[in-house]
Amino acid sequence: MDLFILGAGMGVVGGILPNPLQMIALTQAALGHWLRALFIVLVPPLVVDAAFLVSTFFFFRLIPLGIVHYIAYAGGLLVTGIGAHGLWNLRRQRQEKAENTAAYTLAGVTVATLAEVTAPGTWIYWATIAGPILAEGRARGYLHVAPFFVGSWAGYNAAAVVSTLLMFWIAGLHKSFKQHLLLAANALLVLMGISYLVRAYLR
Repeated sequence: MDLFILGAGMGVVGGILPNPLQMIALTQAALGHWLRALFIVLVPPLVVDAAFLVSTFFFFRLIPLGIVHYIAYAGGLLVTGIGAHGLWNLRRQRQEKAENTAAYTLAGVTVATLAEVTAPGTWIYWATIAGPILAEGRARGYLHVAPFFVGSWAGYNAAAVVSTLLMFWIAGLHKSFKQHLLLAANALLVLMGISYLVRAYLR
């Protein structure tokens, strides 16, 4: 159960944080293309995560378990640090205006998807959080760690859809709503990072 909660928490953070795909989805929602917006929010991230899952799975089969333990510590510290840094920046950051130039084209969606692939947060998550958990599956059985990935997938999808809808419906009325989403995401990131550090220590 702890793995499911940890995975869901990480997924919710990923879904809340605004990204280029969400900006394209928002323009489609504004045009009334709801199915297209839903596709943009859910399918490209699923393809990216599937590719990272397969590559991380094979990579961490080669890493000695003793080293994996220290990678897990690094992951917890990084996640906590990123969340804390985000909270600190939000205190001084001026509200950013959403770009209205995001358009639904194959090139636009491809570029936005590649931005997800190359984002530092994606690599940190798979290399230092999901990777050590996959390595734990190598030692204790992959069914043992499956709840983490189920929770992560469910948390991400739910948060991505809900946050996109909320930004569409509320952003025009409440200009600082996006800032509130970022505040919630970074606070949750700090909590998840600390939780992951505690778990790494107890393993």
